[in-house]
Amino acid sequence: MIAWDKVVGSIQDFPDDLAMRHIVSVDLTRAMPFTTRFALRLPIAKARESRAALTTSVQGTVPWQGLVASDPIPAHIRAPRSSDVALIQYTSGTTGSPKGATLTHANLLANAAQARAWVPDIERGTSVVYAVLPMFHAYGLTLCLTFAMSMGSRLVLFPKFDPELVLKVVRKHPPTFLPAVPPIYERLTAAAAERGVSLEGISIAISGAMPLSASVVEPWEERTGGYLVEGYGLSECSPVLMANPVAPTRKAGTVGLPLPDTECRVVDPDDPTRDVPAGDRGELVVRGPQVFGGYWNKPEETAAVFAADPDGGTPWFRTGDIVTIDDDGFVRIVDRIKELIITGGFNVAPSEVEDVIRQLPDVADCAVVGLPDEHSGEQVVAAVVLQPGAELDAEAIRTAVRDRLTPYKVPRRVVAVDDLPRSLIGKVIRRQVREQLLDD
Repeated sequence: MIAWDKVVGSIQDFPDDLAMRHIVSVDLTRAMPFTTRFALRLPIAKARESRAALTTSVQGTVPWQGLVASDPIPAHIRAPRSSDVALIQYTSGTTGSPKGATLTHANLLANAAQARAWVPDIERGTSVVYAVLPMFHAYGLTLCLTFAMSMGSRLVLFPKFDPELVLKVVRKHPPTFLPAVPPIYERLTAAAAERGVSLEGISIAISGAMPLSASVVEPWEERTGGYLVEGYGLSECSPVLMANPVAPTRKAGTVGLPLPDTECRVVDPDDPTRDVPAGDRGELVVRGPQVFGGYWNKPEETAAVFAADPDGGTPWFRTGDIVTIDDDGFVRIVDRIKELIITGGFNVAPSEVEDVIRQLPDVADCAVVGLPDEHSGEQVVAAVVLQPGAELDAEAIRTAVRDRLTPYKVPRRVVAVDDLPRSLIGKVIRRQVREQLLDD
């Protein structure tokens, strides 16, 4: 594993079945200009604080600097083929628990090329791309890394989204292309207005992972003079499938048009080989060079998300999203078959969170749903049935599950209920749980 030295300690704590045989540690400060490295070593508090945020001393690793200075890679190690798996992108997919979507080099190269074709006005080597999205997410991986590198862009990396840090860097290297999610645009617009920092020059901003409202678009475009348009994709599709034109022809409230070489149909969810009448609601199915080949070591789950082509051609990937397509071909997401919660652009499988909460001694049962949130799209909320005699301690429940769940999966709210609505076969009906919580 090649890793930033600040996270090496976590990697070395992996359990035995995930242990790394070799860890290559990267000290980011070694790549910085001499004056910056010198400033970071000054014996003052601010310099020590900045250095501590960027690097740390580690043991038992191979330093990256030493590796790149060593002999060339042996000739018998072959270059990857386009059909080779480039990465296994974990996602909750359209249903169920997390699984690894296998994306090939060809998938990633195709999606980068499709993104380039969508913004033909950007000349190679002229754009400045801000990477405020995490690259472990398919969205950040493609638009902040593979697309940017294929464009010869200056890629400005941020350890996390911090409006103060972004605005500080804006003064030195103003961005021209900014992929992000609505809450980031909202916070950056407010911070820039408050501090009097100009955002002019950001000609293109692509928003994804959650719905984009006019209340975010209008102030952003007023301050930047550029476009903020919505796109759509899934991890299984590298991830971008469609986007609005970066032009006056874009349509607010839609996710735009399919990218080049991307085909889509709207089908009956109960019979995905049958198209629904034009303009009607149906499940979106797609195919194209960016669509993955399947989930890692999960043939049954793979088969479940592909539908046969009525004419015997390449199978179609089932997105699990209900859409309509207007007369101009613009796609509008209207519902979801899946019960995934999308919070801040990340997918949360309710069953995963429920399994952890149910193990707590005071909890008899629970249901996890997503409730509307103006900042993150949806917030994770747990409705719990307590054991007889137990009293609700919401913060204790949240604290107890933090060690078992990624932070964005930890419920923002925990609500006690007397019982959970169930179907005739005893399955909890999350839709009704959600409705009850909204009514309260």
